[in-house]
Amino acid sequence: MFWKRKKKKPTEFKCANCGQVHSEWPALAFTSPANYAYLSDEERENHGTLNTDFCVIEYDGQTDRFIRVTLTQKVNNNCENLEYGLWVSLSEKSFFDYLENFDNENHETTYFGWLCSNINEYEDTMSIPCNVNTRTGNQRPEIIPHEDHDHPFVRDYYNGITKEEAEKRINTMLNNLD
Repeated sequence: MFWKRKKKKPTEFKCANCGQVHSEWPALAFTSPANYAYLSDEERENHGTLNTDFCVIEYDGQTDRFIRVTLTQKVNNNCENLEYGLWVSLSEKSFFDYLENFDNENHETTYFGWLCSNINEYEDTMSIPCNVNTRTGNQRPEIIPHEDHDHPFVRDYYNGITKEEAEKRINTMLNNLD
């Protein structure tokens, strides 16, 4: 006799942008680098510039430059990975090279960057060193944390997380949207 397992209904998520219910996992996206989010409304108006792909914060004697990137988190024993939309800071030279080649579908290079998004499940993910790999086809760059940086986020990136942990992160972020 064969026993049939009941198929588990896929976890569903309501999209904050379109209002539709989706069964695939949403990307966990940050609308701005944490550095920008920490600014007061007045500071944002006077010192910050933000759009969907770039952010610049100008202080007296200092300018910080950020770009939007992706990160794919491996989920162990699962066919789906967890996608993040994060921000990194780049040097002036790297930022302007990326900006100059933003519409170049064939531009492939690697920059050094610092992670500038605080991921809820970790104590502090600011300033994790990363390689920022641009991709052809005008896709957002993908980051790879430096493996030798001792941080739980980096260990999870290389070792993977459980499906339960991935769904917990998705639910936490969706609940914070309400």
